[in-house]
Amino acid sequence: MKAAIDIGTNTVLLLVAEYENGVIKNIHEEHRVPRLGKGVDADKNINDAATERVIDALSAYRTILDTDFPKVDKVIVTATSAVRDANNRDVFISRVKDETGFDIRLLSGKEEAECTAAGALSVLEKIEGEETLILDIGGGSTEVAQIKEGKLVDGHSFDMGSVRFTERFLKGNPPSGEEIETCRKEIEKLYTGRPFKSGREVKAIGVAGTVTTLAAMALELTNYEPGKLNGYSLRFEEVQKYIQEFSENDYEDMLTRHPVYLKGREDIFMGGMLILEGFMKQYDLDSILVSTGGIRHGAIITL
Repeated sequence: MKAAIDIGTNTVLLLVAEYENGVIKNIHEEHRVPRLGKGVDADKNINDAATERVIDALSAYRTILDTDFPKVDKVIVTATSAVRDANNRDVFISRVKDETGFDIRLLSGKEEAECTAAGALSVLEKIEGEETLILDIGGGSTEVAQIKEGKLVDGHSFDMGSVRFTERFLKGNPPSGEEIETCRKEIEKLYTGRPFKSGREVKAIGVAGTVTTLAAMALELTNYEPGKLNGYSLRFEEVQKYIQEFSENDYEDMLTRHPVYLKGREDIFMGGMLILEGFMKQYDLDSILVSTGGIRHGAIITL
């Protein structure tokens, strides 16, 4: 029995799983939204309040693991974009160690893409076809991994994420049409500046909160049901429908309409949707498969 904690820009996620002979079986999951990366894009530092929120989440996870899962023999704790980009990352990592006992492994963009790919595929039935692109929209960065014949052949971390681009471009509530178009242009610039060579039959998988929340909204789910989310085919027109809805209503109103999945990401959700829309446009995708797997699953498998 293993455990993995993913410290992201927006969320901190815990997974307890059994892993044997290449098969991962989820035992328990936890989700917190401490918004570690708030202000990091502008200030290049993790602030004290955000650090406290993350330490609170990690301390709660430590208690859960010690109390409910004493058989866990290893806890892998990873951190990504917000910590990578912060000038005071060493101070943050040291403080987490001192106050929680957890050693943080800071992933490079390539490692993040590798973990995401392994995690995304681990909870889905085998994907037919030669080529798959895996998209992970985070709060501070967006990873794309390319799989051919079951092997990772390319991966890249883009400096765009739902928190980063909300803070940079989408300041209105709701964002203005001009703000949205400016954001779209920057997203297109980043994707076209680092393209993946893909054939006509490319398939795509999306992981993380933007994609799973959109799928849950489309399915009208009121509880977290990974069995229904995994493998759901999220259509391009569904993405555009919700972009339009969020452009016409403030995020507080949208939260009242979709309280379960949207909570904690309602103010940054437009940024994530625009990054997803740009990806689907870049690779001419009518749909993208949803996976609830991610870095925490991939960390157990690959690290």
